[in-house]
Amino acid sequence: MTRNAEWPTRFEDHEYPQVIPEPDDIVRGAPAPWSHLSDAERGGFSLDLVVERLRASGRTFDAAPMPSDPAEMIAVADAHHQPITRKAAVLVALFEEDGETQVILTRRSFELRNHRGEIALPGGRCEDGETQVEAALREAHEEVGVDPALVEPVAWLSPIVTFASGSAIWPVVGLLAGRPTMVAEPSEVERVFTVALRELVGDGAFIEERWRRELPRPGIDADGYFPIYFYRVPGDVIWGATARVLTELLCIAAGVQWPDERRLWA
Repeated sequence: MTRNAEWPTRFEDHEYPQVIPEPDDIVRGAPAPWSHLSDAERGGFSLDLVVERLRASGRTFDAAPMPSDPAEMIAVADAHHQPITRKAAVLVALFEEDGETQVILTRRSFELRNHRGEIALPGGRCEDGETQVEAALREAHEEVGVDPALVEPVAWLSPIVTFASGSAIWPVVGLLAGRPTMVAEPSEVERVFTVALRELVGDGAFIEERWRRELPRPGIDADGYFPIYFYRVPGDVIWGATARVLTELLCIAAGVQWPDERRLWA
């Protein structure tokens, strides 16, 4: 496979330490779902507005329960259905500052075995007998020192499934009254930082690519490509599962349709 010559290196002017395991075959994807919005419409994302739109989308706990077994597993026709045996949760921790909602992110330690150096939401595996909400709060406390007592879990975002291994990640949205004290646990987290939702929907922040690998996977289009999202943030690049979770959140906050909402994300 050969990289599309019309799609140049897109991060050549952007510094970031992680290694992105990209395939040879990459083509340009769609523009940002919010690209048609005016500058004014891409700001003013107060915490009240974000929660209001999460509720309108049916994703707050008072509107609908969090999915207990991701529907994507049932829809995967070209893989054996595996029971969800490996459960994990991440905390989408939000707080407001200067009228704009901020989200807490981490850069994973380069000493970790998997996903080293990648930007992630605080989170990890659910322990026996632990709910996804409990796991997300515990992991955020262990990784970045956010006190669970200060977090109000209010909503959920779509689970992410790994179809072959029977594992899934549940994103839990939690609210904070203000910027919390954050201390990175060095064995797991190299850096903890925040970014405003307004920055993520700004011009030049979002990039969609279409990737194709030799081994087909669920969710590909007629030409064998599947979407990968990226966000350029100061000093780093957000991609993969974290970018997928943020894209769903941003589409809801901005009041726009998420074009890939019904796509298999296995």
